[in-house]
Amino acid sequence: MQTFDQVIQSNAAWIQKVVDFDVKRDQLLPLDFTASNTELTDEILGNTDLFSDWVNEKLAKNHARYGIGGYNEHRTIYSRSAHFDTGEEARRLHLGVDIWAPAGTPVYNFYDSTVQSFAYNDNLGDYGATIILTYDINGYKFNALYGHLSLASLNGLKEGKFIAAGTKIAELGTKEENGSWPPHLHFQLIKDMGGLKGDYPGVCKFSEREKYLANCPDPNLILKVNFS
Repeated sequence: MQTFDQVIQSNAAWIQKVVDFDVKRDQLLPLDFTASNTELTDEILGNTDLFSDWVNEKLAKNHARYGIGGYNEHRTIYSRSAHFDTGEEARRLHLGVDIWAPAGTPVYNFYDSTVQSFAYNDNLGDYGATIILTYDINGYKFNALYGHLSLASLNGLKEGKFIAAGTKIAELGTKEENGSWPPHLHFQLIKDMGGLKGDYPGVCKFSEREKYLANCPDPNLILKVNFS
């Protein structure tokens, strides 16, 4: 049986965009949210407007359409929310890729899918409006979670609804509806939802890193088709 990587690679010709991107004109800016990024002070992280200003200034300075990064990244930014504090060991390891862009940025479905679930996860630091789609590529089934969307993106959805490849499925939400973050898309692949609907951990404890990474493949396998 093919691995997940092999399935995606062998079907790359049919995988479509997640966001608009012109390879000849647009630029991507990798953003680092580990402890090595000393520019992000507690003051900035504690104020969503200041955090948004920091992201926007980085993008403008580098003439980049999007900021990107985060898979398997041990992040300090989650200290801004008690949502990630769980007992003795806080959750800090990021399991998806973030695409940082203005609120209202369109998000598209990269392959034929059905709606697994959707929800409004309205905690500080949470996903806000969330859509989870289920994919079947040559018999290999998996899910993709799209987080930090606009509330309007949830309108008209129902579980099991078919979504064709290339369909616009959402827009990025404002801080008031995306969990109080600077606008961005959290894009995460999940093999087994474990019975969950409308939500799945996007950040895990470092001690559980191997378990979660095995269940959450690198989204760059999909996104590299979009950005190259």
